[in-house]
Order: sequence, then C-alpha cells, then structure tokens
Amino acid sequence: MIQSVRMAIKSISGNKMRAFLTMLGIIIGVMALVILVSLVSGATGNVTDTIARLGSDQITVRISDNKGAPVTIGDLSAWMEEETFGRIAPVASESVMAKYGTETGTMTVYGTTAPYKDIQKLSVLVGRFLKTADEENVSFVCVVNETAATELVGYADCLGEDIHLNGQRFRVVGVLKDDDTSLTSVFRSGSMVAYIPHAALVRLSASVTREITSFYVSAAADGTVDAAKERLTEILKERFDQDEDAFTVSSQNALESAMSSVTSILAVLLGGIAAISLVVGGIGIMNIMLVTVTERTREIGIRKAIGASRGMILTQFLVEAVVICMLGCALGILGSWGVLRLITTVVSGLSISFQMSGGVVLIAVLFCFFIGIVFGLYPANKAARMAPIDALHYGG
Repeated sequence: MIQSVRMAIKSISGNKMRAFLTMLGIIIGVMALVILVSLVSGATGNVTDTIARLGSDQITVRISDNKGAPVTIGDLSAWMEEETFGRIAPVASESVMAKYGTETGTMTVYGTTAPYKDIQKLSVLVGRFLKTADEENVSFVCVVNETAATELVGYADCLGEDIHLNGQRFRVVGVLKDDDTSLTSVFRSGSMVAYIPHAALVRLSASVTREITSFYVSAAADGTVDAAKERLTEILKERFDQDEDAFTVSSQNALESAMSSVTSILAVLLGGIAAISLVVGGIGIMNIMLVTVTERTREIGIRKAIGASRGMILTQFLVEAVVICMLGCALGILGSWGVLRLITTVVSGLSISFQMSGGVVLIAVLFCFFIGIVFGLYPANKAARMAPIDALHYGG
C-alpha cells in the first residue's frame, strides 16, 4: 500500500498542472461545503445568543376569553407566590397624545407594574422604574424611554418634569436606555414610549379595564421555562374550565427552537448543494484517470508481464484516484479556513464569528475519500482487466 501511495504521488507530481486542474472540482466542492455550512452555523449561533440575551426565560400569556372569571392584579400577585414562577407583570397599551410645553407627539403608553422591568430586562438610564406603591396608590408617574425624553422634553435627564398624556399630568420618575439588551427595547427603538402604573392607565383610557388580558411571567431562578409554562397552563386551564383555546402561553425558547430547526434544514440543503459540486469533481477525476490508464497501457502490460497481479494494478490506480481526491480535500479545507477568516474580519462589526466545525471537516474528508473510491474504481478496474499481450502491443 505504501508503495502504491508513493507511485501515485510520483505520477501526480509528474504532471502538476493537469493534477491541479483535476483537483479543482474537489477543491471548489469542499470549499462550498465547509464555507456554506460554517456560515449557517455561525449565523445560527449568533441569532440564538441574541435571542437568549433578549430574555429566553420570558413567558407571554394572552387571554382571549375569560369565561366569566377575569384575571386581576390580585390574581397575579397570588400566582407569584408559586415556586415555579419568578416574577409576573401585567401589560396593557394605549396610543396617546403627549405634550410638554409646546412640544407634542404621539406616544405609546404601557400600563404595568414593578416586576415588568426585571422580566423585560430594561435598563434605567436615570431615576427609577415603577414601584409597587405606584400601583397601589394609583400614582400619576411615568418612566419614559430615552427617545421620548430627548424628542419631547428635549434632554435625557428630565427627572421631575411633568408631561401631559391625553391631558392628564404625569411626573417623570425615570428614563430608560435605548439599547438592544432586551427584546422590548429592540422592537420599540426609535418611538416614544412611556410606562405608567396599570391602575393609572385604567383611569387614563376608557378602553383599558382592570381585567388583565395580557401579562408576562419569568421562570424561577432555580427553575426552567418549560416547568413554568406547564404550571401556568395548569392554572389557566383550571380557571377557564379546561378550555385551552381561551388563552395562549408562549415563550422565547420556542422561538429559539424554531430558529434552530429552520437553520438546521438550511444547513442540510446548502450542504446537499455543495455535495453536488463534489460529485461533479469526482466525475472529472474519473475522466482523467481513464486518460491516465490509456496513457500508461504499456506500463501496465510490462508490470503484468513481470508478475504484477490484477489486485496490485487495481490498487495502484485506485490509490492514485483517492490521493488526488484527498489532496484536493486538503487544499479545499485550507482555502475554506482562509475565506472564513476573511469573512469574519469583514463582518467584525456585527460581532459574528465564523469558525470551521470539526464535524463538517470530517464529513468533507470522508465524502472525498468515498468519491475517490467510487469514481476511481471503474478506471482502476479497466486497467486491472487488461490482457498483458494486448497492453504490450498498444501503440497509442
């Protein structure tokens, strides 16, 4: 076998340009496979990390039919005593006309309670968020985002200023950062937003009642989202006569699972397309090996005449085909590494890193080896089946 490898390397080095052009299909196929799958994997990891950072322990509940048993703030406070849950906060929204001095604008107001900040992972720039006492006393206080503070009031540090929402005066007690550390901040970026006590929103808007139709829940610190979802579903089913259509319970990890499923399918599809390139490269190798067998017909005849067996001839040309494939694979992997490093450098501002996966490299190596065997077998068998006398008399 070692001798066959040496002879294969000698034959390849004897015609370097033709060998390189033969390997080119394999090189391109390997680069396509490794790069495409690595890009998908890198993007998937980045998206998954982003979703997790935005709050993968958050559960959202929507109630569409209360079955005559509406959920109240008191119910949420009672449920928060459950070991499975961390924090629970209601949320209701209303679009209002905001005014400060001569400045006016449309603002989205959310009525909620103190736990909302931790569930949504909001960051306070100055001041504070809502307190439990604000809800209990129906205080007309508000927490605005940075966009609202700068566009309506004129500056971010606007604590103590009074703004009017639909004509009702509210005192600014806090300003939130506009950043991407929470899903809420991402989706509401660029618009004016204010948070007020849920009870205050009930008084401010005729369309909002004390009945809770939407609320957020976080899993306990030592618990899991799945356990919290299961327990929450049990509570709501019991409250709404076992009617699961009366409410929906969703979480961020469901989004992660869906994204992972989509990207996995995409990776398989792109890998399959890249594998076609490898098959095309294998056809090129078979073509060149047939030419090589024809060119070396007299050599085959001489080797058979001095005692070389059919198996030895078969092994020689089969090993040569495999060596060409593996050299092409090695160059393809090296090229993939360079391209991925270049792509990572170009997109460095997006905080995405594309790394070669050991699993993908192993698949590429095994697939190239398989292609070398499959597409080298016919030319090798053709060489092994030659009759010595015919081969010696070949005048090509």
